[in-house]
Amino acid sequence: MSRLRPIAVYYEHPHWFNPLFSELEHRGLPHFRIDAATHRFDPAALPPGNGGPPLLFNRMSPSAWKRGRGPAIFYTLQYLAYLEGLNVPVVNGLPTFAYEVSKALQVALLRRLDLPVPRTRVVSDTALLPSAAKELEFPLLVKPNVGGSGAGIVRFDDPAALVAAVESGRLDPGLDGTVLLQEYHPPRGRSIVRVETLNGLTLYGIRVHLAPDAGFDLCPADICSTPDGRALTSSACPVGAEKAGLTVERFDPPPEILEAVERIAAAAHLDVGGIEYLESERDGRLYFYDINALSNFVADPLRVVGFDPTAKLVDFLAARAAGRRS
Repeated sequence: MSRLRPIAVYYEHPHWFNPLFSELEHRGLPHFRIDAATHRFDPAALPPGNGGPPLLFNRMSPSAWKRGRGPAIFYTLQYLAYLEGLNVPVVNGLPTFAYEVSKALQVALLRRLDLPVPRTRVVSDTALLPSAAKELEFPLLVKPNVGGSGAGIVRFDDPAALVAAVESGRLDPGLDGTVLLQEYHPPRGRSIVRVETLNGLTLYGIRVHLAPDAGFDLCPADICSTPDGRALTSSACPVGAEKAGLTVERFDPPPEILEAVERIAAAAHLDVGGIEYLESERDGRLYFYDINALSNFVADPLRVVGFDPTAKLVDFLAARAAGRRS
C-alpha cells in the first residue's frame, strides 16, 4: 500500500475553503494549511526526505489584490516554479496558475484550440486603448490582465466614453499593467454557464442568472439563492449576497460543449477548475470567455447539483497523495 503524503493546502481567502478543510478533517487525512500571504521558503533547500514532500494543493486566488494581498500572486509564481524544479507534486501547478493570472493567455489558448472567444486586443498602456478600439466594435470591456471575481472590469458603449476614461486616468491597469480590450457580448437570457471539471473531466454545470444591474463578479460560492427564491447556505456567502440579485441552478450542457470544456482543461493542465461560456444576444453565437483554476464550488451543492463536489475533490486529493494519477 502506498504511503499517504500529507496534503498542504496553499490558500489566501479566509472563508472559501472551509468545506475543504472540514472534509479533510472528517476523513482524518494528514494535512496542513499554508497562508500564501505570510509564507517564506529557501530557494536553495531540497524537499524533505522520509517518504517525500507533501502534496501541495494550490488554492491561491487571482483576486487577492482586492483584499490587499496582490504581491502574494507574484510570490506564488516563484514558489510554484521552485517546487516544479524539485519535482514536488502540485495540484494546479505552475502551468495552470500562469493561465489563472493572465486573461491574455486564456484568450490565446482558446483560439489555439479553435474555440470561439470574444475579439480582444492586449495593450501595455491604457493610453493605447482608444486606438485599439478602432479595430473592434462597441460595446467593449476593459479588463485587467490579472483579474479574479470580475475585478476591475469596466464596460464602454461608445468611443467618447472610453476616451474620457483614459484621459481622466480612471482606468486601473491592474497588478501587471497589462490591459485587455474585448468586445462585450450581453448574455442571452441574462445568464451564463459555468462547467466545473475535476481531473480533466466534467464534474457539474450551473447556470447563473444575472440581475439587470449585475456587475461581473459571478463567484459561484457567493451566489446564495436559486431562481425559485430558495435561499442557499454556505460559509462563503457574504452578508447581503441575496440582495445582489444573482441566482444559480444546475445545468447540463450538451455533449459538444462538454467535449470542448474538457479540451480546455487538458490544454490548461487544469486539475480542478471551471470554464465559463455564454450565448450572445449580439450575434447569437456561443463564446467561451473565462478559465478558472480556482474552484470554490457552488454554495449549498447538495440542493443545487445533487451531490457534494468537495467530497469528490478530496477523493481525488487522497488518490494523488497516495501516488495514484486516476
